[in-house]
Amino acid sequence: MVDYHAANQPYQYGPSSAGNGAGGGGSMGDYMAQEDDWDRDLLLDPAWEKQQRKTFTAWCNSHLRKAGTQIENIDEDFRDGLKLMLLLEVIELDYYDSHNVNTRCQKICDQWDALGSLTHSRREALEKTEKQLETIDQLHLEYAKRAAPFNNWMESAMEDLQDMFIVHTIEEIEGLISAHDQFKSTLPDADREREAILAIHKEAQRIAESNHIKLSGSNPYTTVTPQIINSKWEKVQQLVPKRDHALLEEQSKQQSNEHLRRQFASQANIVGPWIQTKMEEIGRISIEMNGTLEDQLSHLKQYERSIVDYKPNLDLLEQQHQLIQEALIFDNKHTNYTMEHIRVGWEQLLTTIARTINEVENQILTRDAKGISQEQMQEFRASFNHFDKDHGGALGPEEFKACLISLGYDVENDRQGDAEFNRIMSVVDPNHSGLVTFQAFIDFMSRETTDTDTADQVIASFKVLAGDKNFITAEELRRELPPDQAEYCIARMAPYQGPDAAPGALDYKSFSTALYGESDL
Repeated sequence: MVDYHAANQPYQYGPSSAGNGAGGGGSMGDYMAQEDDWDRDLLLDPAWEKQQRKTFTAWCNSHLRKAGTQIENIDEDFRDGLKLMLLLEVIELDYYDSHNVNTRCQKICDQWDALGSLTHSRREALEKTEKQLETIDQLHLEYAKRAAPFNNWMESAMEDLQDMFIVHTIEEIEGLISAHDQFKSTLPDADREREAILAIHKEAQRIAESNHIKLSGSNPYTTVTPQIINSKWEKVQQLVPKRDHALLEEQSKQQSNEHLRRQFASQANIVGPWIQTKMEEIGRISIEMNGTLEDQLSHLKQYERSIVDYKPNLDLLEQQHQLIQEALIFDNKHTNYTMEHIRVGWEQLLTTIARTINEVENQILTRDAKGISQEQMQEFRASFNHFDKDHGGALGPEEFKACLISLGYDVENDRQGDAEFNRIMSVVDPNHSGLVTFQAFIDFMSRETTDTDTADQVIASFKVLAGDKNFITAEELRRELPPDQAEYCIARMAPYQGPDAAPGALDYKSFSTALYGESDL
């Protein structure tokens, strides 16, 4: 096959190809001359046109066979001009303007070659641009894959850095500081990730700009732009030192609170056990039989003075508690004592010492009024303590019954015994509290064991309690007597009617006379 694209080979058309038309029925010039004489009417005859096409096709093929090719369809095979020019190479044309024809054909070939070259260059350019766009697309996708989680991390970090915290102990704030330090240790890695993400975006921009590619807009895979990433990162950088400052302030506050806790606990752990110890010692004094009643009274008053002298320690604890309240401290793991417990214990201690002193004083008055010996008083105490199993200072009904039985009283569990026991209980427990105090027990036993008691002796005792007045007040009775006895007397004493009567004055003389059967209450 003839190479009609040979470089720098001018297309030659004319006598130089003589002899190539042999066997083809004449030259192209003869054929074209005859064509002018054809009857144009025959062109309208389809059969004639078909025959002419067949004849012309055979003529062309007779020449094209020399070039190793042929045509089947004139319209299709000559459409691009290639086989037509090949035909011109192998036929002999006796044409007077062959130079111009050759020139024009050469120009067509040159233009065709130029078109092929441009097509090739265009294809290469498009393929290169396609690869560049694919690279940019991959960069955009990689950017989106890394920018989305990094953006979420920054949003979460900003939320955590601005989150309010409430702590109550030094351990809790130290835990927050430790977690914050761990977070800060990740910031260099996070910054490197941010720079890597921005580098991906810059690389995509660089490829587009260096190859004059105009991108159609933002990254199609994400709305997270470099500006958003930088803005949020700057916000994180600003929030970190603020969080540092807030945590350090809270740490200082919790250290101060811890100091207050330890200070209060140190004092409370001394005051609390001291109160408890004093309560137990007072209880032992009131039930033990060491020495006379006067000795017990002296010991109790010494305890009372020591309690009063201890009051500054309680005041100091109150001051420390006030500081704890102002600091809004609600718990203290360093002590089991609260200020409320201390206050209640202190009030109980004061009440107990005052009541115990009053009971011993009443026992002294009863002893003296009834003429009870110290030995008898100790016997009463021994009997009472024996049946006071819980050392509570009072006997329950069953304990009191057992005590009476041991003393020879007929209060067994039968009809007569129950009646006798109920009678005695109405005497020793007039308020039906269910408890028999030692003072009530002494009153009962002294009443049962001596006939020397007189109304005058009782009146003399009440006169001492009243401070030598002819009347006594409810306040004095409550101060000097046990609560149940005081209420018993107040309920049964008539108002005092004498000329020296004061508001609320009670007649203890008529009460004492009635108590010993000399008159009716």
